[in-house]
Parts: sequence; structure tokens; C-alpha cells
Amino acid sequence: MKFTVPSKTLHNFASSVSKVINAKNALTILNNFLFSIEGNVLTITACDGENILCGRIPIMDVEGEGEFCIDARRIVELLRVMPEQELNFDIDDATLAIEMSHPNGSYKFMGLKGAEYPHPDRSNQSENTLTFKAPGSALLRGLEYTSFAAGTDMLRPQMMGVYWDIKPDKLVFVATDTHKLVRFEDSSLTPDIQGAFILPNKSTNVFRSVFTRDEEVTVTLDPQIGVIFETDTFRFESRLVKGRFPDYTRVIPENNPFTLTVNRHQFTTAVRRVSLFVDEGHGLIKFNITPERLTIKASDNEYNTSGVENLSVDFTGKNMIVGFSSSYLSELAGVLWTEDIIFKLADPSKPAVIVPTEDKADTRLTMLLMPMNVTDF
Repeated sequence: MKFTVPSKTLHNFASSVSKVINAKNALTILNNFLFSIEGNVLTITACDGENILCGRIPIMDVEGEGEFCIDARRIVELLRVMPEQELNFDIDDATLAIEMSHPNGSYKFMGLKGAEYPHPDRSNQSENTLTFKAPGSALLRGLEYTSFAAGTDMLRPQMMGVYWDIKPDKLVFVATDTHKLVRFEDSSLTPDIQGAFILPNKSTNVFRSVFTRDEEVTVTLDPQIGVIFETDTFRFESRLVKGRFPDYTRVIPENNPFTLTVNRHQFTTAVRRVSLFVDEGHGLIKFNITPERLTIKASDNEYNTSGVENLSVDFTGKNMIVGFSSSYLSELAGVLWTEDIIFKLADPSKPAVIVPTEDKADTRLTMLLMPMNVTDF
């Protein structure tokens, strides 16, 4: 087999596909890429035993067809430092000796048989699949606003991912770790189907790093395989998180009576400064809220340090003292884009709802943050 491919194109695809590969694999073969040549297309496949990612590259001067495995780490590192030029691959069909050459040098690898690489079992595909198409920009936006809130606790695996709640007239992305919850509704998407799944954290990160905003993505939900994302250049098969996701519609309070409105930039920078003085054991940051002023305070009694900031705000309730985790608060506030932030509060023991003053077209972002116990200010 022979073929020619631009070095930068090959590096971009190989680097993207390699994100599926684990640092340590139970099967040594999974440290490799599967290169498959069919016609004028080279398909690079990576697998971690559960997820499969394929990238399709047009190639030139093709002679022969077939498949072989090549060490993923070595080829990616080599391509990373390779100047932009055409690379010629020459594979011995009998021995699988691989020579990659360019005008100023050549590199030799020993390949493995493609038959040794795990191949997806298409016979398990279900007839009860659900499919819809969506712009990559919309899907990436939904994951961007929610994935940071997904849990990492192995004891709660059903929270270790982003929940896709597919409705006929909209797509809802939800993530939570029990301390914070983010829901992003996008009614610009009309899937015309009803379904739901939990996309694992690793798969969410792979999706965000591989797919682009200017491509249309076909999403297929298969009860046997999991979920399949496909564009003209990539195909990603991901296993799903098993278990029932919490009923987010019951968790988010709808009628918190008091509204706190504060300038986003002033608030986030003040929280960042005061957070430098929190007790690292619990990360508590306290709010003393009056109708016109917000006092933010953090202290570490062990080192006798503290920080206090005062901000002008608009609060519809009476005086209230409430505590939050400084790190969670910064994460949620950092996602917002409007000039002001709105906190909807009930009392110091109930969750706060955080929203922008104005949502983007056809979308709605709602964030929930659980309070921390505060005995005094």
C-alpha cells in the first residue's frame, strides 16, 4: 500500500482522534491507531474499549487498499514537529513494515495487523434508533455552558456527565454535582423526537475538542451502542452513563421571591479577591445583603486573615446573610455574559437561582447554587 498526505492535515486529524486513547490501556493494541485505506480516503480510528472515534482524510497517489495499526503516541509526536509538506507512506503488505518519507528524510515503523484492532459490532445496532441533526455551534454552546458543572464523584456515576434531554421543540443540556446545577435550554433546535441520555465527562471533552462550530452534526441515539455523532469528517461512538439522572425540573425553585441584581464585572473581581482569604477546608464566602449594598467577606481563623468588599446592588428583600462556596460561585458567575447578574433568593437555607439579565436568542440559562451554613457574619 502507498499513499501521500499533507503533514499538517494528518497531524490535525491524528491529534484529534488520539484524545480517545487512555494513558494506560488494558489491551496493548489500543495504544495504536487503526489506519484504513479505501479508495482515496484514509480513516484513522482510535478506541479505548468503550468509545470509538474515526477521522476521514482525503489522500493522494493511492496504491492498494487495506488496514494496519501504527503506534499512536509516536506518530502524533513526530507529526507535531514535522514542517508542512507532503508525506509519502509505503507499507509492505506482507511484513507491515511502514516507511514514512519526505524530501529530506524518512522514518520507519513496524505496523500491526489491522484485524487485531477492535472493530465495532454492527450486528448489535438497534432498529429503535432516534436521529436528529443540529449545527455544531449549538451543541458546543450547550456543552460549554453546562459541562463544567458535571460531577466527578464515582459514587454518583449518573451525575458524571451532561444530561441531554431531547424534546420535539427544544434540546435541554443539564449538569449537576449536587452542589451546583446548570440548565441550558435551546429552542433554536427542533429535534422532532423525544429521548434522553447522559454523555460521560470524557466523551463530552472529546466532542468539544474534535467537532467544530461550522459543521452539521448528525446525532443518533442507539439503545445498544450508545450515541453516535457524525459529520463529513468525524464519527464518534460513545457509551452512555447508566442510571437515572436527577429530576432537574423538581430541583430548581420557580418562586424565589427576592432578587439581587449586581454588576457582573465588579462582582466577579470582588469575589476573586476575597476568595484569596477563604478557609481552604470549606471555601466559605459570606454575603451580607441589604437593599442597596452587598458586603462580601471571607476569613481564615487559623491564619487570622480576612478579606471584605462592598458593592452597590439592588435587592428587593430585607437584610439577609447567606454563604456559598467561593469556587462554585466563581465558576457560575464566569459563564455569564450580561452586564448584570441576577440572584433569586428565598432564605439562607434554600438554593439560589442565578440567571443573566437577558438570555440569548431562543435560549434560556438557569443556574442553581446550594448555600453553605453560616452562623454569623
